[in-house]
Amino acid sequence: MKKIKPETRLDPRLYDAVKMVAPGRPLREGIDNIIRGSSGALMIIGDVREISFLFSGGIRLECEFRPSMLYELAKMDGAIILNRTATRIHRANVHLMPDPEIESRETGTRHRTAERVARQTKALAISISQDRDVVNLYVGDLKYTLTEIRVLLAKADQALQTLEKYRSRLDQVADNLTALEFEDAVTLNEVVGVVQRAEMVARIANEIEGYLLELGVEGRLIAMQLEELMAGVERDREALIRDYLPGRMTAEAADENIRRLSADELFEPEAVARALGFRRKTHTSDYRLSPRGYRVLGRMPKLPQAVIENLVSRYGKLQAMMFADEDELVEVEGVGRVRAREIGEGLVQFRELMLAEKYSLR
Repeated sequence: MKKIKPETRLDPRLYDAVKMVAPGRPLREGIDNIIRGSSGALMIIGDVREISFLFSGGIRLECEFRPSMLYELAKMDGAIILNRTATRIHRANVHLMPDPEIESRETGTRHRTAERVARQTKALAISISQDRDVVNLYVGDLKYTLTEIRVLLAKADQALQTLEKYRSRLDQVADNLTALEFEDAVTLNEVVGVVQRAEMVARIANEIEGYLLELGVEGRLIAMQLEELMAGVERDREALIRDYLPGRMTAEAADENIRRLSADELFEPEAVARALGFRRKTHTSDYRLSPRGYRVLGRMPKLPQAVIENLVSRYGKLQAMMFADEDELVEVEGVGRVRAREIGEGLVQFRELMLAEKYSLR
């Protein structure tokens, strides 16, 4: 299934720019030095051949980028010109002459120049306010103001707490669905409920991924917690969709439909059912379904995906697999005698565990 780029808080055009100035990057070290020195600065990052028509004067350097060098050059009034990857300094003390007819929403000269250069070229413009310690990034017609690290850490920590609660609830409804699958008592309503919560968990994780991008090395611990909380979620989500997908819809299309649902639509069972490919007037609480078995088989240890595909292709439904004996399972490609016994015993044990947990909670 297609992997969706996780950053939803940022426009894709800003992704690389924010990553470039994240803590731990050499450019960020230089920016922090400038802020501490209250110097202010204007930096243009891009292909010098494409932006040189804006230059007037300046000092040609053509040297390797160093944070300490950036700090010293920022003491001059003009702009500092860096290459696309911010690994070389081309020029310093450059007077920029962007088109004055380009509309600007900024008031300060440095910020106004940065915005116009970004709008007129493909370059990334960074302006650092001398008085307010504000760092603005400009890409095309977009503007992004860097957030203080302590504020980002607080937001990420709060989002992690929310994710933990949602993940716990997802596990509960997913286990309940599994128990119903073994009883062959699933309705579309239960499937939609798990899909909704899996997508909520994914969206919160995407939010945290955005914070991690901006936090850079400062977000290491948060990244570890996020990885632990999201373990298996994407795999189970894909298997869930494939388990119940109507024949006329592909898993990739259904996954994309779900990701595109608005926050309000995600809370509407009928909207989620339509995203999965079910007909508009399908009643989720009455519509009975039987799983193909992808999700249950995916939880069995050491069972290759190719064998899972062969089992589903042969039997079509989880219930049919459960009642297949060892001799029948051996006939499936990739299933030998030992594996057939493991599959049969594994399904029985998994069923007993899920049903025991379900009824012990009553």
